[in-house]
Amino acid sequence: MPLGKRVRILPVLLAAPLLGAMAPGDMSVAAFLARADSIARLGPLALATPQGNQLKGEVVAAGKRYKARIDADRRAGRKTTSCPPESGTLTPDQWLAHLRSYPAPVRRTVSINAAFDALMKKRYPCPA
Repeated sequence: MPLGKRVRILPVLLAAPLLGAMAPGDMSVAAFLARADSIARLGPLALATPQGNQLKGEVVAAGKRYKARIDADRRAGRKTTSCPPESGTLTPDQWLAHLRSYPAPVRRTVSINAAFDALMKKRYPCPA
């Protein structure tokens, strides 16, 4: 293999363990939006791609983690950060609009888990 080709492959090989070690929901908003934008041209078919499935998995994992935390807080009698209904819907457009509401410089520092929590707090505030 020519040296030039090996040099281009090296960053991918070095990044692979880091990407594999990330738990679902830990992806940054910036990374999520970059991946979503790269498959957006496919329209509704984007979700059928491996990358679309990964992005969907990120959101589903964040939702499950959020629900588990809210349920645990309720069972323990603790005040929750938001008061969502037992079931609800979130369209991809609503989700992406929320992610895009973060200023570009901040997107690298906000995880999908944190973004999901913030959206639920905004959509379902608890009564005063």
